[in-house]
Amino acid sequence: MANWYSADLHFGHTRIIDFCGRPFGSTAEMNAAMIRNFRTCVGDDDELWILGDFAFGKDAAQLSSWFHQLLGRKHLITGNHDDEAVISLPWACVADLTEIRDGDQALVLSHYPIITWNGARRGALQLFGHVHDRWKGSRNSINVGVDQWDFRPVQISDIARRARKLPINKHWKDVEQGSELD
Repeated sequence: MANWYSADLHFGHTRIIDFCGRPFGSTAEMNAAMIRNFRTCVGDDDELWILGDFAFGKDAAQLSSWFHQLLGRKHLITGNHDDEAVISLPWACVADLTEIRDGDQALVLSHYPIITWNGARRGALQLFGHVHDRWKGSRNSINVGVDQWDFRPVQISDIARRARKLPINKHWKDVEQGSELD
């Protein structure tokens, strides 16, 4: 069993292609590419954490189709575009924010980037989406959105490797004096 993380899939959202400069000619092409990419990574016994903005649309059959084409036990951290039709899919859990461990790594999962969180001074990483291609994050708060990760989910080893290369958040000292990141 492995844990996988992603955000901002926006299945069925035509405008997201232009908004984020996604390299697809249509939503059908985008949807198919992401499903293919996710199925290449995530296995039946894996945990898949979607950190918000799963899909657009009210067609329950279409939403269900996208949902069931993804493998693994699926969890939703709600985003600003996740309406009742998305929330009502058979997720293993639905939350606004959650804290988990992936191996030895403490994680705080939220759709939105936040300035500080439980365990931040003790090495907990915060994973988020929402900002798409606008910001990779900082050393301890990493964007796991598909626009940052080649339209596929990512594992903690890749997240941690990227985190080490990112700068410290410029506001970190404003909220977390004495951090081990100083």
